[in-house]
Amino acid sequence: MNNDLQRLQPYPFEKLNALKATVSPPSGLSPILLSIGEPKHAAPAHVLQALSDALPKVAHYPATKGSPELRESIASWLIQRFNLAADSIDSERHVLPVSGTREALFAFAQAVVNREAVASGAKPYIMMPNPFYQIYEGATFLAGATPFYLPNKGIQPDFDSIDEESWSKCQLLFICSPYNPTGAVMQFETLKKLIALADKHDFIIASDECYSEIYLDESQPPMGLLEACAKLGRHQYERCVVFHSLSKRSNLPGLRSGFVAGDASVLKDFLLYRTYHGCAMPLHHQIASIHAWNDESHVIENRTLYREKFAQFQAIAGQQLSLEIPEGGFYFWAQTPIDDIEFAQKLYVRENITVLPGQYLSREIDGENPGKNRIRMALVASTEECAEAAQRIQRFMSTI
Repeated sequence: MNNDLQRLQPYPFEKLNALKATVSPPSGLSPILLSIGEPKHAAPAHVLQALSDALPKVAHYPATKGSPELRESIASWLIQRFNLAADSIDSERHVLPVSGTREALFAFAQAVVNREAVASGAKPYIMMPNPFYQIYEGATFLAGATPFYLPNKGIQPDFDSIDEESWSKCQLLFICSPYNPTGAVMQFETLKKLIALADKHDFIIASDECYSEIYLDESQPPMGLLEACAKLGRHQYERCVVFHSLSKRSNLPGLRSGFVAGDASVLKDFLLYRTYHGCAMPLHHQIASIHAWNDESHVIENRTLYREKFAQFQAIAGQQLSLEIPEGGFYFWAQTPIDDIEFAQKLYVRENITVLPGQYLSREIDGENPGKNRIRMALVASTEECAEAAQRIQRFMSTI
């Protein structure tokens, strides 16, 4: 067996289940889950209809590269959403559909890491934020690389604190904007700085932008990495790739539909990897995805619901718990007055609400865990359930 499998830590929700298994919630209160970022808003009806109509396509093998129609719809969406030049996105070269970005983020690290460097004992770095999406870490271990956990500065990684020697060992940098779990959005000057570092030290930037379509201010959508490239005149997107998904944007987590876009030379090799990996998106999923990428009305409605829930939740629970509405995403990254693991367990015992302790999303570096005394709360439930959860949390807070 691959020895690196032993380096994988239990997933955050495994830890959470173990924490809950030792206690029991009150039987008189219905459970409310704020722990998992699984959207509960209704999926767009026209997309579901397209999926149903396309079911006969299961009789055909899908191409790993996806259909030309799907790639063209994605390219058009990228151009419109991120202010790209119409001739700067070639759907043949710059776009690759994937079966959900979770598998793509994992597979990308396997394709990118230089095995000769690993074999030589150089221990190349894959850099990632801390807290982080645990797929980044698992992908690093199984690619034979070394995870480098970026220091935390408030609600964003502290890139300025990294020395030149560490950057020189980097082969891949994972970034996430809006950032899971804090919701912070990376600004142009930061992206510009990272692109310059990638050029200097010859590493690839993989920007996880799965939360990019859920944001607070309708007039200020989060900037993406390709948009920063375009602003810098880098219309070939050298060393830059982005990952997008329909899971959060269109409330379609079970469709397993997303894409990778950017540097054509990188995607050419990644496509070769994926041809052997055997993870082509089913044709009926591709057809439904075209309908989703071609429509923005349901996405606008989705954002409106999240804004309403954030404001409502803050108005109720914010009287007792310090809550700041994030720039993007659908999480509250809240400070706790006691240890976050203890807080999560007691909240479950007393109010039957499940939240995720911040320590489960982070790694302790130099004696500090940046998730300590934080909880992540996903406002994915209905408006009524979120309001009920806020009231229970307010009641719980008054007891501690």
